[in-house]
Amino acid sequence: MKLKTIIGATLGACVWALPIHAQVGEQRHNFAIGINGGINLNSVSFSPSVKQKNLMGINGGVTARYISEKYFSMICGAQVEINFSQHGWDEYYEDYPTLSYTRTMNYVEIPFLAHLAFGKDRGLQFFLHAGPQIGFLLGDNDKIDGDWDGTVTNTNLTVEQHGKAIDNRFDYGIAGGAGLELRTKAGNFIVEGRYYYALSDFYNSTKRDFFSRSAHGVITAKITYLFDLKK
Repeated sequence: MKLKTIIGATLGACVWALPIHAQVGEQRHNFAIGINGGINLNSVSFSPSVKQKNLMGINGGVTARYISEKYFSMICGAQVEINFSQHGWDEYYEDYPTLSYTRTMNYVEIPFLAHLAFGKDRGLQFFLHAGPQIGFLLGDNDKIDGDWDGTVTNTNLTVEQHGKAIDNRFDYGIAGGAGLELRTKAGNFIVEGRYYYALSDFYNSTKRDFFSRSAHGVITAKITYLFDLKK
C-alpha cells in the first residue's frame, strides 16, 4: 500500500463527510496547541525473523488540534503533531544471555489524525485517534556485546542486520489510539495510548536483498497539555 493511497483515502473520507456534517452537526471552531511527551516500546518486524524484546525510547513534541463540530454526541476534529521519536530493536536470546545487540533510530515524526471524542465540553472526554503517519530518520546508533563470531558459527542466528546501514530514511504507516482528556479552564490534560504500524521497510526488500520485511511497530504511552487559542 502506497503512502499517497493512505493519505488520499483519509482526505477523501473527510471531504465526503464534511458536507453531511455541516447540515446536521453543531458547529465548533476550537483551535488548541500544546506539548506532548511519553515513551515508546519498540520492536521491528523482520523477515527472516530476529528474536528481540521491546526497546524503550522517548517520544515528544508539539501538538495542534482543530475541533470542527459536534455531531450528535460525537465531537469531530483533526490533530497534527511534530515529534522527536526513538525507534529500533533490542535482540535477546535465552540460550545465549551474553549476546546483545541494540539499534536505536531517531526520527522526526508527523502523524495526521482524525479526532473523535465523546463527553462534556468542560469535564472528562473519551477519544479515538486514527490516521496516516510519516517519519524522517535523523540518525541511528547501535551497541553490540558478546562473542558473536564464535557463537554464530555453530548456530543459525541472523546477524545480517548488525551494523547494516539504513537504506530507506523515509518511513510511513498508520497510527491509531485512544485516551482520556480532562478539559478545564486551565487547559486540556490528556493521557493516551497509541500504536504505530509501519507500511514501509527501512532496509531494501527486493528479491536480491536478505530481508523481505523490516518495519517498525511502536506502542506509545503519552501525556499532552493543550491550551485553547480559539473556542
